[in-house]
Amino acid sequence: MMLYTTLGVADMPRAVRFYTAILAPMGHSCTELSDTWAAYGPAYGSGCSLWLCKPFDGRVASAGNGTMVAIEAATADQVHAFHAAALVHGGTDEGLPGPRPHYGPHFYAAYARDPDGNKLACVCHTWGKD
Repeated sequence: MMLYTTLGVADMPRAVRFYTAILAPMGHSCTELSDTWAAYGPAYGSGCSLWLCKPFDGRVASAGNGTMVAIEAATADQVHAFHAAALVHGGTDEGLPGPRPHYGPHFYAAYARDPDGNKLACVCHTWGKD
């Protein structure tokens, strides 16, 4: 269903450092980089990817109220690594890593905001499965 998600950023080098750090635990790297764009995830058209850019209209990048991008993790350790990297690289805490039983018995997540205020989740659905 989703082709790609784009987040507006104010400072491209800062955003690339942040997203490279938080996505590395899940094995994602920057797949396309220019002065104005950065992409993470599968090649365009091969699955949902994440793109970063300064807003085309020239206005200040801002986070949407109620908008959140969720990143899939395979393990709870990846969720913890995502959250720790977010805080080290200028992000802010929006929810410590841990189970979220109100979303289901195997929902393990952490939440953070990037330096531009965009809300991110990192979610593992295998936690607690033996």
